[in-house]
Amino acid sequence: MKTYFVDSFTDQKYRGNPAAVCIVENTLDNQTMQNIAAEIGYSETAFVEKQIQGIFKIRFFTPKREIPLCGHATLASSKIIFDDSELSKIVFININGTELIINKEHNKIVMEFPQYNLIEFNLPHEVADALGIKKWEESKFCEETKMVLVEISSSEELSHLTPDYPTLVKSYENINGICVTPKSQVVNYDFQYRYFWPWAGSNEDPVTGAVQTFLTPYWANKIGKQKMNAFQASERTGEMEILLKEGKVIIYGQAITTLEGDFKL
Repeated sequence: MKTYFVDSFTDQKYRGNPAAVCIVENTLDNQTMQNIAAEIGYSETAFVEKQIQGIFKIRFFTPKREIPLCGHATLASSKIIFDDSELSKIVFININGTELIINKEHNKIVMEFPQYNLIEFNLPHEVADALGIKKWEESKFCEETKMVLVEISSSEELSHLTPDYPTLVKSYENINGICVTPKSQVVNYDFQYRYFWPWAGSNEDPVTGAVQTFLTPYWANKIGKQKMNAFQASERTGEMEILLKEGKVIIYGQAITTLEGDFKL
């Protein structure tokens, strides 16, 4: 099975967020895909299976479980397909039947993601303590992604967070991760964020696109802008340009391939 390693949300090797992309010729069962994702060990492995010209099924597996949507693995998969074809537009269909429309525009890949609503969420103090957060502005929950949003007051506080991951996992159940975000105090960025997901993947994700399904509309409503720049304050760091348009979240990104090979099935 043709397999690629791709660094997403960057134009430089060894930056951004790495994902594996597997091009599926013969349909694989869930356990095989889970085993492959665990063997590769990246935070995300995408399995891409062509349906008809320009339309592909896509499945996302962490080393621990399948998740419905992943931004950086979608970007990585788009990079591979665009580089290996004459296509300038593709459609991915995820496990929930959601269509992800992807366009190639010059040196950028433009991903059209759904916009999700948030509901009220009472952040337990045990979770806040494990994150290292003493005070927060708001906490919300996205049902579609099973992710929690926690707004804090400063970029500096965000950069200094050092969660206690074993305690964090035990402090709450039935979520995929927690996105902690402040309005940016750094010039050129509208908001910053970090994404912690020891429940479903790694402790901290380097660059996360899926959170923009709810994070972009959240900040668009807060600061009154439709087009924004976001910075992910992880160790590898990442940045992305996003646009809220007609009920969709548009994410602009670049990616670079670092490895091409064959996975022996």
